[in-house]
Amino acid sequence: MGASSSGLIAEFFFQKLEDTHLTLLLDKHNISAYFRYMDDILIIFDSRHTDIINLQEDFNTLHPNMKFTAEPESNNQINFLDITIHKIHTKRTASIYRKPPFTDSIIPYSSNHPPKHKHTAIKYLHKRLNTYHLQHDE
Repeated sequence: MGASSSGLIAEFFFQKLEDTHLTLLLDKHNISAYFRYMDDILIIFDSRHTDIINLQEDFNTLHPNMKFTAEPESNNQINFLDITIHKIHTKRTASIYRKPPFTDSIIPYSSNHPPKHKHTAIKYLHKRLNTYHLQHDE
């Protein structure tokens, strides 16, 4: 692990990079929306006006030590963080995304973890349930 200040320094760096270069890239490539959480970025664009290869190449010229990768949508959906965004015509819906090895378990009550950690896990799931506007898949 790095220093505890690493995340903060990385955030400052990303914000400076966005302030100096992002507006130009968004305009150049006709980007509809840009979302970032830490180092995960979601970009929404119309593929009739934007070439993802050119967009990725431009992002990769922002700094010599940074390499951006692209994961295009598949079957009109894309995973971003812990949600799956579904595109149906002009409407977007979301559902919870779980990676294939997901076990659907949280910290067992009988474990030796501090009670605060167990309560936080439950609070997180409850907050996520009430915060995300999700579709119900059956």
